Amino acid sequence: MRNRITSLLGVAAAALAVTTPAAAQKAPLQKLGKGEGQVDIVAWAGYIESGKTDKAFDWVTDFEKATGCKVNVKTAGTSDEMVALMNEGGFDLVTASGDASTRLIRGKKVQPINIALIPSYKNVDPRLQKAGWHTEGNVHYGVPYQWGWNVLMYNTKVFKDKPPTSWNVVFEEQNLPDGKSNKGRVQAFDGPIYIADAALYLMKKNPALGIKDPYELNEAQYKAALDLLRAQRKIVGKYWHDAFVQIDDFTNEGVVASSSWQFQANILGSKKQPIATVVPVEGATGWADTTMMHVEAKHPNCAYLWMEHSLNPKLQGDLSAWFGSVPAVPAACKGNKLLGDDGCKRQGYESFDKISFWKTPTAQCKTQNDQCVPYHKWVSDYIAVLGGR
Repeated sequence: MRNRITSLLGVAAAALAVTTPAAAQKAPLQKLGKGEGQVDIVAWAGYIESGKTDKAFDWVTDFEKATGCKVNVKTAGTSDEMVALMNEGGFDLVTASGDASTRLIRGKKVQPINIALIPSYKNVDPRLQKAGWHTEGNVHYGVPYQWGWNVLMYNTKVFKDKPPTSWNVVFEEQNLPDGKSNKGRVQAFDGPIYIADAALYLMKKNPALGIKDPYELNEAQYKAALDLLRAQRKIVGKYWHDAFVQIDDFTNEGVVASSSWQFQANILGSKKQPIATVVPVEGATGWADTTMMHVEAKHPNCAYLWMEHSLNPKLQGDLSAWFGSVPAVPAACKGNKLLGDDGCKRQGYESFDKISFWKTPTAQCKTQNDQCVPYHKWVSDYIAVLGGR
């Protein structure tokens, strides 16, 4: 935990560059040239597969053969890590969620994208094409990749015939259907954006707080969310951010319930573990990820070739099946053997408007008269929560 808190302290400064609109950026690339031989990408775990984990899931090998661009991937566990890595530089692309993309744009770490050089952009889901987390002033700063929600993953042997219906099983101490306390057997995400999950829970549990958007919290609402998280700290056995570590925790360490991604549930299911997921009555936060290019990308041609490749319906469908996400290209929802024709519906395609997508909290906010707590405060306060303060 100490190493994790130190890591969060190291990225706290990156949270500051979110309130000022982006200054003039460099002009986007106007013409593609020859590939430079490689492309370096910061990505979420499971997002860029080359068949090493499972031979059925490989959208890298053919791309490398066709373009001569070797794909190098650096996995990041949280949006803050992605922002920190992009601030350090040395990468061409990042698969940024909404709580990172705004910071990258306004921090001038990513460059505008010329969608005319990406022919498949026209096939992107219209709900995503001009989404606010990757466009500003009608300027595109990335290419939509995948989206989905943060599910409640649980052990079916523990919950038996009483599956959880509320997030309260991870927020409040209680006995579970197996007769044992949840204390020490539940997890929570260790990124500051998790404060929004607490706020979302409170929207239904305590409507008198007046929370209208879990990312737009005034001081009183924010305090209530922190108080809930401090109480949760007493029952959380471990905070997670590494998907594969969480998979091991559910398999070998006695964890029985946690916020998670469908990706972990799919892997555990493939290993015949007693795992299921649910979206509780309070709803769910979620993520919509965008492939964005560093302002000083050393391999821009390979980067553009990858962005075009990333919108291939076969890749989109395979990735959706692998990660438990929803494709950015609707055509991927039909005819994919790995995903199945009901895969997109199962994973939330029709619930887009019900998801509270990750975004960067700022002081200027519509729902609370521009009196919201900004993200840099979320970072420092969540570090305190993790440390038991």
